[in-house]
Amino acid sequence: MGSVLALSSRPGRQNSPFPQDRPLSWWDRKDGRVSNPGSFDGLHRNCKDVFPQQIEGIKMVVNKTLSSFLKVNHTFHLSAVAPSTYRFHVEHLQSDTDSKQTDSPMLIGEMDSSGSLNAHSLFHLSERVRAKAVFQTQQSQFVTWQFETEYRGSDFTAAVTIANPDILRESVIVVAHFLQSVSPQLVLGGELVYHRGRAEEGGILTLAGQYSGPNWVATLNAGKGGAHASYYHRANKQIQVGVEFEASTRTQETTFSFGYQMDLPEANMVFRGMLDSRCIIGGVLEKRLCPLPATLIMGAFVNHRGDKLQVGLGVNVG
Repeated sequence: MGSVLALSSRPGRQNSPFPQDRPLSWWDRKDGRVSNPGSFDGLHRNCKDVFPQQIEGIKMVVNKTLSSFLKVNHTFHLSAVAPSTYRFHVEHLQSDTDSKQTDSPMLIGEMDSSGSLNAHSLFHLSERVRAKAVFQTQQSQFVTWQFETEYRGSDFTAAVTIANPDILRESVIVVAHFLQSVSPQLVLGGELVYHRGRAEEGGILTLAGQYSGPNWVATLNAGKGGAHASYYHRANKQIQVGVEFEASTRTQETTFSFGYQMDLPEANMVFRGMLDSRCIIGGVLEKRLCPLPATLIMGAFVNHRGDKLQVGLGVNVG
């Protein structure tokens, strides 16, 4: 299940405003010692980063660094299938000396033209303990509030998240994660999701495992709610491929996806493509417009089964 809330609807590269903790693969552990496995949410990130992020309409993002601790960006999106929006995003960067990543944001806020607000805060309480709080409103109503505490040992990660606690309605969602590095190649762990409301109460247990080879990573999550398997392979410095399989017991649906990423550093270009079992084919091309501080993004996705076509053009400045 992972985090209860993500700032972006697309998992993977932009599913969280905080630093992405990709699990260390075998080639990252050069000394052969067992290291921290990272967060539970990052188990499939190697594979997900290969897939293109769907783009539709015209989108422009303007990034501005105001100081060493403050960043802002403006996003304008003109869409033919959804209401056009404007988003204002601001980040106050982490200054805690205990933080291993000096650029990690501490406070983040985002508001769109409809008045909806996303607010995130991250605090490094110590070198191994960090806490995170998330609040989300939809126009004038609170829809999500969650609190997470994470502890990172030398070879394990444990985290607990409490989402939408409501004493009056007697409802709450609690998510517990645990990951253990068994060896430099093998990581095992699990996730327990408990939800309680006036009408129902229950829990879902999911077991997870990840095995890393010299240039590949295989990951599997399996539980009562279904299964999620992924395989990531780095063929060379320019080509990466990923395969995903997802099955849900609730919807009785299974999907199979294949994605790839091609880096062309001489041309300042990155291309990502995908194909899945729902007959959806898509690709996104990112071109750095040197010497300008801008990136041109072009994408197209075709749903052959639904006879739909989505084309997008974007510019990222700064």
